[in-house]
Amino acid sequence: MKIRRAAEHELLELWGYERMDTASSNAKFFCGSIKRGNAEFWTLDCGGELVGELYVFYDLEDKDFADGEQTAYLCAFRVRADFRGQGFGTKLIRRVMEHIKDLGYQRVSIGVDAADTANIRLYKRLGFTIKVKECAEDPCDRDETMRPRSCPCFWLLYHNLSG
Repeated sequence: MKIRRAAEHELLELWGYERMDTASSNAKFFCGSIKRGNAEFWTLDCGGELVGELYVFYDLEDKDFADGEQTAYLCAFRVRADFRGQGFGTKLIRRVMEHIKDLGYQRVSIGVDAADTANIRLYKRLGFTIKVKECAEDPCDRDETMRPRSCPCFWLLYHNLSG
């Protein structure tokens, strides 16, 4: 299993787009953020096949998520079903948090649906123990005008990297 940073063209392929001009507004937002250095796309690769993904954003409009200085935001964490429960997702998140800490960030945030007990357990085990707020807008899910979309309520959690 290999953990690595991936490029925006790999995101497009993963999300099913052949070109940027045919991509959704959300894919354009993610790719543009990666290209500008405001986001990174991390993958879990097994034998050349992508089986997991995680994105980190460094600065977003809502500074509780990512403020460009102290707090970075993890989002769109996925591990393919047949690879779950083997510790690969934990390794991916830990590796990305190490990287964020090495960049000088003091805190990392993550969103979780209040009903997603499996991810709540995982995130608590990884140190996401501070509930910051309940959110009704996802800063990384963009509409056609590139504004954040409303969404079902989820929790924003913090993990302090220094402790």
